[in-house]
Amino acid sequence: MKSNLAMAGLVAVFTFSGAAWADGGPSGLWKTIDDDTKQERSLVRITESSGVFTGKIEKLLEQAKANAVCEKCTDERKGQPVAGLQIIKGVKASTSDKELWDGGEILDPNNGKTYKVRLKPIDGGKKLEVRGYIGAPMFGRTQTWIRVE
Repeated sequence: MKSNLAMAGLVAVFTFSGAAWADGGPSGLWKTIDDDTKQERSLVRITESSGVFTGKIEKLLEQAKANAVCEKCTDERKGQPVAGLQIIKGVKASTSDKELWDGGEILDPNNGKTYKVRLKPIDGGKKLEVRGYIGAPMFGRTQTWIRVE
């Protein structure tokens, strides 16, 4: 009897967590994957304040780049450590599609360029499609980030 109650409690917790991911939008901790090598690169934490989402690189997973700075940035982030760097800002829930968050920008610390960004949770909130683009979303590239928490 006790094990059945415990199991029911665990199922409820995991069911609620999955629902929160699906409904909670892009907030959370995400693992980024390198486009070319397919290796894990960093952990990015996306947070929300008053309906606006921002994202910071929380940790670089490549030991060789642990102390990297944004040398190619052209704004106030130039020369700043990549770990702790805000790379996503100004993102809000889309007015035209309830499954998208957009309107902000994302920085690629490798080349110092900023792009418009669109975020779309997929796979029940376990993954996040991050599309950086210039002009229209069709002119860009998409990365899939994996939820850590």
